[in-house]
Order: sequence, then structure tokens, then C-alpha cells
Amino acid sequence: MRHLTAVLILTGAFALSGAALARDLTLPKTSSDQLKGACDKAGGTFSQDARGYGCGTDCAGKAGTDCTVFCSADNKCTAQVIGARRPRSVADALTKPKGRR
Repeated sequence: MRHLTAVLILTGAFALSGAALARDLTLPKTSSDQLKGACDKAGGTFSQDARGYGCGTDCAGKAGTDCTVFCSADNKCTAQVIGARRPRSVADALTKPKGRR
């Protein structure tokens, strides 16, 4: 629960501070097991509580909050990514596109 709270607080802080080129995107419904699997594969930190579940990564295979995905209890998911990216899946939202540094 602490990890989810930290992810949400940091996500909110980036949103409120006007983080450079950050954007929020709606993603397809994703179960907690699917998000956990994508999170583990991306090297992120997964957390879950009564409100929903989420994952945060540094977009490069480690824990962090540069790329985050949060899904509410009804499975609606929102991603926050840096730059002009438009990921279409949870896995894309948690990692850097190939060919980018």
C-alpha cells in the first residue's frame, strides 16, 4: 500500500508541477494480474489497495515514477508518460520505445 501511495503522490506532484511534456492517457481495461505481469517484466514496482492497483517504472527497466499506470477497481487504466509518446498498451507505457535512449 505504501508503494501505491508513493506512486500516486509522485504522479500527482508531476501533474501539478507541470512536468515537461508529461501526458495522461487512457488504456484498455487491464486486470491486476495482467498489470503485475507487465510491471514485473518492465522492472517496475507493483502495488495494490482497495482503490485499485498500479505500477511505476523509470521507463528503462527499473523502479521509479517516470512512467506510471494506475487501474481503478473497475479496471479502467490511466498511464502517465513523459514526452510525446502514445503507448497503446500497459507494456508500452512502462518501457521506452525501442530505438530511443
